[in-house]
Amino acid sequence: MARSDRSDKLLQERLGYHFTNTALLDQALTHVSALSGPQSESPHYQRLEFLGDRVLGLIIADLLYRTFPDESEGNLSRRLGALVRRETCADIAREWELAAHLRVGQAERRSGLRNREAILADVCEAVIAAIWLDGGFEAAKTIVEKSFGPRVLQEDGAVRDAKSSLQEWALGLGLGTPDYVSVSRLGPDHKPVFKISVSVKGYENAFGEGPSKRVAEQNAARAFMARLGFAKEETDD
Repeated sequence: MARSDRSDKLLQERLGYHFTNTALLDQALTHVSALSGPQSESPHYQRLEFLGDRVLGLIIADLLYRTFPDESEGNLSRRLGALVRRETCADIAREWELAAHLRVGQAERRSGLRNREAILADVCEAVIAAIWLDGGFEAAKTIVEKSFGPRVLQEDGAVRDAKSSLQEWALGLGLGTPDYVSVSRLGPDHKPVFKISVSVKGYENAFGEGPSKRVAEQNAARAFMARLGFAKEETDD
């Protein structure tokens, strides 16, 4: 079940990269459930995802090393972890609108597999690997820095995140672990808006919104802490 040339062209325009070997892009966007032959003999995204994970880590590590010349290894590692984590990769996949191009089996399509966060994150890494193999390091670097670069300053891994601070505060008072509950999910699949509530025993719930559950949870925790007077109430966009 091949995609149309028009579909491929639209995706490549969105990525900002045009493949010489489009078979690599096709492989990156093929889930094992779409294959009819032996899985080990048919190309799908899992091998590319393995490579893309390492390529992404290298490019982001290099970007952080150059962007923050005075930071310690520990702070750089925390920033790296925030940028290459599953949630961030899934956000990038949504920006690229990869779900609409992902080949899956009929049952998996009905189950909504193409929009699952773990799948989107893996496919994002597979696409990065496909670009690496097709165009080399500089091509992959250009795409990664273009898409992940704006998050470098937003994802401040050097600073204790709001969720950790809230949990530390709550446990210190013997109130137990804060409870996060999904309230709603709005917007299209490629640009969702999640709303999360956080509760602590004896206190009024606080709410946060964001393009992923992780960001929404952080914003909810930040709102809770701000209400207590511990931090200025700001949100991650």
